[in-house]
Amino acid sequence: MCAMARPRKPLLSTDRIVDTARALVDEEGLAAVSTRRLAAELGVSGPSLYNHFRTKDEILEAVADSVSAQVDLSMFEDGRDWRTALHDWAVSYRAALRDHPNIVPVLARGPGRRPAALRLADAVYGAMVDAGWPPAQATSIGALMRYFIMGSALGSFAGGFVGDASAYDPADYPHLGQAHLLAEQQEKVDERAFGTGLTALLDGLAQQYEQVKRTA
Repeated sequence: MCAMARPRKPLLSTDRIVDTARALVDEEGLAAVSTRRLAAELGVSGPSLYNHFRTKDEILEAVADSVSAQVDLSMFEDGRDWRTALHDWAVSYRAALRDHPNIVPVLARGPGRRPAALRLADAVYGAMVDAGWPPAQATSIGALMRYFIMGSALGSFAGGFVGDASAYDPADYPHLGQAHLLAEQQEKVDERAFGTGLTALLDGLAQQYEQVKRTA
């Protein structure tokens, strides 16, 4: 009896489609993703994608969720206090978005029905309630952290300046004499800004938390 020949290409799967779409988004942006382009990249016919996803938007939602799944949630389960857990989660979340910045606009729509995104929201909210935050404030904390982390990933402050010193005439911008140096130090500047903002947010929340505990 003859053995069946192996297919020349790996069989099409949901994971393979998502991985390929994520690579396209990372390299070329959201506009690069189409069912025709994906089919070509995967070496399959376009209609075969519809066995796994009905629309391009569904594919992008799956890509977004695959990025959410990269965020570490263990800090909400291993006994870390709420402030440390929020800090460590925020750092992990931002790292995932920094690695996949082009998908952030899709993530920014909210979790919708995406499983990994919902697990993320559930973990943060649950940890805050378990720590003693009232449910309404726990919800606000989750929203606040999401705004901050997403905002930090949507663009680079330092990268928004050009490297041409002549663009910042002291007569017009007396305090921007070193602004042309920011772009070449983009990563350092942006990381420091994120750390400064995160500490400020957590310090403010810690003050509110003391009030919550006093009135509990």
